[in-house]
Amino acid sequence: MGKLFNILSVSDLRKHAAEILKKLRDNKEPVIITQRGRTAAVMISVEAYEKAEHDKEILRLLARGEKEIEAGEGYDLDTVLAEADSILSQ
Repeated sequence: MGKLFNILSVSDLRKHAAEILKKLRDNKEPVIITQRGRTAAVMISVEAYEKAEHDKEILRLLARGEKEIEAGEGYDLDTVLAEADSILSQ
């Protein structure tokens, strides 16, 4: 079974913004905002946003590494692992 999302209208968001933001911080679950019955936006916590951005950066680095390997370029394993440790510790 798929994941159930919190879905709110923009009117409800306006009326209960503080409560919704608290729930968003506590639950860490995305909130889908609708306007006139159609999806308009997704709200996520700052922590979820930062994690997503961090994960995207790791994927970019992996893609860059794949391209370098295909081009016959590259770095030794110790250099790669040191760079990965540096990024993951941020």
